[in-house]
Amino acid sequence: MSQPVIIKSNQYGIHLILDPDLPFEELLDRIIEKFLGSEKFFQNAHVAISFGGRELSGEEEYRIVDTICSRTSIHIICIIDHDEKREQYTKQKVEQYLAAESENTGKFYKGTLRSGQVLECETSIIIIGDVNPGAKIISVGNIVILGALKGIAYAGASGNEGCFVVALDMNPVQIKIGNVIGRSEDKGILASIRERKKTAAEPQIAIVSDGRILIEPVTKSTFHNI
Repeated sequence: MSQPVIIKSNQYGIHLILDPDLPFEELLDRIIEKFLGSEKFFQNAHVAISFGGRELSGEEEYRIVDTICSRTSIHIICIIDHDEKREQYTKQKVEQYLAAESENTGKFYKGTLRSGQVLECETSIIIIGDVNPGAKIISVGNIVILGALKGIAYAGASGNEGCFVVALDMNPVQIKIGNVIGRSEDKGILASIRERKKTAAEPQIAIVSDGRILIEPVTKSTFHNI
C-alpha cells in the first residue's frame, strides 16, 4: 500500500483501510498520527468504525479504538464487522443513536443528498454521506461532510463569512460562505482542487480569505486562523 492507513467515510461513520504487512505496533502509531492530523475535522464526532485491508484480532480492534478515543476527541459508538446479521443490528443501533442526536441538536444528517435535494439547517451540520451533483446544503453555521462534496454548499447563510465548509472529498460545483461565492470554473478558487494531487483520506476546508473562497488541506494551523 502507498499509505499504511487510509481513512474513508461510509454511511455509518469511518472505514479504516490498513496495511496488511506493517507490524501492529507501528501500524497503531500510524493510525493515531493520521487521526491527530485530522483532529479538527473529526472533533467531537460520534461515529461507528469498520476495518479493512488486514485481519485484526478482537484485542487489536479494541486497542485501535481505545487509542483513538483516548488520544482524540472522537467518540466511537461501535465497530461494524462483516457478520451480516450482527452488522444489520449494529446499523440499526447507529441509526437510532443518530436519530436521537438529530432530535436533540439538529446537527446530524445521515444519508446521501442526491440531485434535486436541498437540505437547510439553522445550525452547523455534520452530514454522514455525500452531497451529489445537483444537490444543495444550506446552513446558517458551518458544514462538515463525512463524504464527498460534489454539489453546492452554502455556509454562513445569515451572512457570516467566518463560517467554513469541510469535506473528506472536496469537489464542489459551488461553495458560498456568507456573501462570497466560489465556482468550480473559477481559476485560483476551486479549480485548484482538481489540479492538486490528493488522497481520499485528505480532508479539505473552504474558508473566506481576502474576499474570496480559499480551499486547503485541514491542518491545526488552518483552524487557528479561523
